[in-house]
Amino acid sequence: MTRDTLRGRLVVATPALADPNFSHAVVFVIEHGGEGALGVVLNRPSTATIASALPEWDELAAAPPVVFVGGPVQPSAVIGLVSADAGSPDVQHIADGVGVLDLSTDPSERAAALRAVRVFAGYAGWGPGQLEQEVEVGGWFIVDGAPDDVFTSQPDRLWRAVLTRQGGLLRTIPEDPSLN
Repeated sequence: MTRDTLRGRLVVATPALADPNFSHAVVFVIEHGGEGALGVVLNRPSTATIASALPEWDELAAAPPVVFVGGPVQPSAVIGLVSADAGSPDVQHIADGVGVLDLSTDPSERAAALRAVRVFAGYAGWGPGQLEQEVEVGGWFIVDGAPDDVFTSQPDRLWRAVLTRQGGLLRTIPEDPSLN
C-alpha cells in the first residue's frame, strides 16, 4: 500500500474474496490506522426505509432512501454519512465532501449545509493489520472513490462501475471468474 492510511478510500472485494458478507462489496473506509480499520459497505441496501427507521432524516436521504447494511459488525449500530462541505457542524470530514454525521442532531438545524444523507446499520471492521493482510493475499482492491460513490442511486451497479472507472486490468475483471 502506498499511503499510510486508507481513510476516505474504497476497498473493493475481488472475486477471490470468499466471505459471503463481502461478495462484490464496495467499502468506504472511515477509519484506518494502527488499531485496525472501519468502513461501511456502500452497495448493500436493505428493505428498511429511512422514513420508518429515522423519519427526521427522510427528506435528506439519498436515493434509494433506505437503510444500508454497512457490514456484519454491530448491526444495531447506526452510522450516517453525509455530503457536506468541510467544517459543517456535527460532521467529521472524511474525504471529498463526505463526512460522518451525528444522527442525534436536529436535521432541521443542519439542512442548509447538508446535501444528502446515507444511513448504515452495522459496519465492516478489521483488527490491526488484518485489512492489509487481506489486501496482500488478493481479497481486496484499493482504489480512490468518486464523490458520488457514497450516495449512488444505483448501488447494485457500484462494484462494476468502480472497477470499470479504474481502467487497465481492473476494468476487465469478471463478476464470476468461474464462467471464463
